[in-house]
Amino acid sequence: MNYKDKMNEIRTSKDISQKEIAKVLAISPFTYSHYETQDAIIPIKHLNTFCNYFDVSIDYFFNLTDKIKYSPSNKEINLTLSGKRLKEIRKENKLTQEKLSKILNVARTIITEYEKGNFPIATHSLYTICKKYNISADYLLGKIDNPKTTN
Repeated sequence: MNYKDKMNEIRTSKDISQKEIAKVLAISPFTYSHYETQDAIIPIKHLNTFCNYFDVSIDYFFNLTDKIKYSPSNKEINLTLSGKRLKEIRKENKLTQEKLSKILNVARTIITEYEKGNFPIATHSLYTICKKYNISADYLLGKIDNPKTTN
């Protein structure tokens, strides 16, 4: 997962300082700088806020597509729909929760919690799923209904 160049490009194209976007995300400039250098992985909550602020798709942020934004697009992540879609994708690819947990290097119980919609898919797991199975991150998070894939 390599998004640091895209994150910097998005921010600087709008002539916004790291300090300004840190305020938008309600985090310290120090924390934001670690996200942008990828010394720390940006959490989904902050990623969604960042993408909404700059009006770009998460797929574009992840370099999964050249499409800057989708229309129509929901601003908020739908955890229930995201969990349902993750389960569908897992089953379409004939994966058990155990197999998917090994692919993502997380506990099986984490997959269960994602599928129940109890919390959002972690950024690294989201990227891995989308890249491996050619699925749109915005689709998986319930922000768009189409396209399902990034093609």
